[in-house]
Amino acid sequence: MSSVLWLQGGACGGNTMSFLNAAEPTVIDLISDFGLDLVWHPSLSPQEGAQARALLQDCAQGTRPVDILVFEGSVIRGPDGRGTFNEFAGRPMQDWLRDLTAQAQVVVALGDCAAWGGLPATEPNPTDSTGLQFHRRVPGGFLGSGFRSRSGLPVVNVPGCPAHPDWITQILVALATGRAADIELDDLHRPKTFFTSFTHTGCSRNQYFEYKQSTLSFGDGTRQGCLFYEFGCRGPMTHSPCNRILWNRQSSKTRAGMPCIGCTEPEFPFFDLAPGTVFRTQKVAGVIPREVPEGSGHATYLAQAAASRVAAPPWSKKDMFVV
Repeated sequence: MSSVLWLQGGACGGNTMSFLNAAEPTVIDLISDFGLDLVWHPSLSPQEGAQARALLQDCAQGTRPVDILVFEGSVIRGPDGRGTFNEFAGRPMQDWLRDLTAQAQVVVALGDCAAWGGLPATEPNPTDSTGLQFHRRVPGGFLGSGFRSRSGLPVVNVPGCPAHPDWITQILVALATGRAADIELDDLHRPKTFFTSFTHTGCSRNQYFEYKQSTLSFGDGTRQGCLFYEFGCRGPMTHSPCNRILWNRQSSKTRAGMPCIGCTEPEFPFFDLAPGTVFRTQKVAGVIPREVPEGSGHATYLAQAAASRVAAPPWSKKDMFVV
């Protein structure tokens, strides 16, 4: 049986809500079939006040083992490094994290805030928020780039805003069944099983992307055009399986007519590219995208895009806005 301690820092708790909607496996499956011992969770556990504090102290001192420490939310270091903007059970949360990460066999950063700092770490960042082992794309974060848990792993990052429920439970199953060494991580410590392919993979609008035929309507099922040019869809630049492992087993943002907002990448929410909102089109002028799909040079991509538009068959232009 593997023990799991779950804490929340500076965030909305959205990853907990996502976790509770997991289907393969469900939260009940994790406990009944895979033997997870949920030591404490801020939303699910009955202990509170002095009871919760005593339990956490036992974990921090090593008298109660912690196999998997799950943390969602940013690490708040302000003001002036004291961490008192985010106090929990009589101490700054960052102090609990220092003690608990030293005891845990595996540390999991769940969601963007825990992985990279997320929205709270967006400049000017008055709370001095950061991720557990990264600040945006820069290694370090709260624990430092050299941190390794007792199992020898760095922090396992499961990003997303929120993370997909099945990413969470399947990674917890792998860790709980002793397969931590089998989890191959990319350079941002994301499990490659989920974060090697792009959101673009499996998108039902890919044929329109290939011919650069765009829609001008959010969520309009009658217009199946690409969301890249006019709505700044980040699917071609975002690592996630959202169009392969569907949300609620039936859909994804792009299938519902909404652009991918790139929420598994360290730069999310991309305010430097689109000041004021993540939904503003990422263009510098006219129909020229400011960013191009990974692996393409800017000039090469624009030339290929122009050729694709010329070669577009009639069916791809029906009821579409041609860029």
